[in-house]
Amino acid sequence: EVQLQASGGGLVQAGGSLRLSCATSGFTFDDYAIGWFRQAPGKERERVSCIVNSDSSTYYADSVKGRFTLSSDNAENTVYLQMNTLKPEDTAVYYCAARRAHCSGVVRQDYWGQGTLVTVSS
Repeated sequence: EVQLQASGGGLVQAGGSLRLSCATSGFTFDDYAIGWFRQAPGKERERVSCIVNSDSSTYYADSVKGRFTLSSDNAENTVYLQMNTLKPEDTAVYYCAARRAHCSGVVRQDYWGQGTLVTVSS
């Protein structure tokens, strides 16, 4: 059974930091790209960041470049999203998802985890 378990969300003040985790199981971790997506109230889900586990290449949305860092622990099949200098506009439910081989957009993910809520107060 494929599982992606997102955790680490919470309430933080603007300028603060959080680290999200996405623990995975049920598929060959190294063969997949793991992406983080977020959905704010009333908005469409958007891709935030992605890592291709086979070569550790990463992608970041312009809105988070320089503030968010993605890393992968292949031994633990877990991906981490370190979020620094958080802003109120980062408030959203954050989801992790997996797609075989390549980073891709929202509609092309193979598996989704449940979301974790990040709230950034001003």
